[in-house]
Amino acid sequence: MSIQWYPGHMTSARKKAGETLAMADVVVEVLDARLPVASSNPMIHELRTFRQRPCLKLLNKADAADPVATKAWLDYFGKQPGVMAVAISCKKASDVARIPGLAQKLAPHRCDAVKPLRLMIMGIPNVGKSTLMNALVKKKVAAVGDQPAVTKSQQRIDISSRLTIYDTPGMLWPRIEHPIDGLMLAASHAVGVNAYHEDEVAIFLASYLLEAYPALLKARYGIATDSTDGVGVIEAVAKKRGCIIKGRDGELDLEKASQILLTDYRTGLLGRITLETPELRAARADALKMAHAVDLDGEQFFGE
Repeated sequence: MSIQWYPGHMTSARKKAGETLAMADVVVEVLDARLPVASSNPMIHELRTFRQRPCLKLLNKADAADPVATKAWLDYFGKQPGVMAVAISCKKASDVARIPGLAQKLAPHRCDAVKPLRLMIMGIPNVGKSTLMNALVKKKVAAVGDQPAVTKSQQRIDISSRLTIYDTPGMLWPRIEHPIDGLMLAASHAVGVNAYHEDEVAIFLASYLLEAYPALLKARYGIATDSTDGVGVIEAVAKKRGCIIKGRDGELDLEKASQILLTDYRTGLLGRITLETPELRAARADALKMAHAVDLDGEQFFGE
């Protein structure tokens, strides 16, 4: 299944972001710590590198991610030029309070009322940008919701004479090339529900959890994780939670069970989970290249 979601307002948002970036000093990119690369919009990278702007990457929701994987990602991003990465929770005031100082290190020349530091908050939908904005400003200036693409317009906020923030709508990119990225984004609620089938996303998530976090499945649902697959996990959840379709002679409601699994993952009730690591990301990329390396005649070639 190839998941694609690019509402019309995102085209205008990208154009406006490109214009505003010319006035910003540092891009603050909010990522989902559970899928740091899959939740990084390549268009943001293109825009900021074109303008030669440094980037502070915030691995938000770190309290819901696997801490070992998060450390690996911080090391990974730390090796990139012009990039600083930090793991945070936008719901923690102490974490948010660190952000202006960290950004200042990336633009030391912008440090007073004459040359205030100008930050541009960017990221995909539903990664916590609005929560971050409200915490930085210490009042509600951005709508917060559990559906992606709540914020649809850009705004400028002067926090002080020395700090200005530009808030931008969540932006995806026109085509998600890696199918697994689409599944991870859907599982993490970063795309609209009309772009995917919940049962298919839940089966992907269950299959991954069986491989990477079987103990968490067993602890949450009390199910056996040996000799089963993703569909088997969904069926087991349905049985444990009494998901039965009325009037269907005991037929399992797999759609409801899928929603339970996805909600438990999204809210952190399943435990601290990361859907990709640097090593797994590289392995998946290699597998995708191999899959694309066979032409119509069955001959192999290796392109960029």
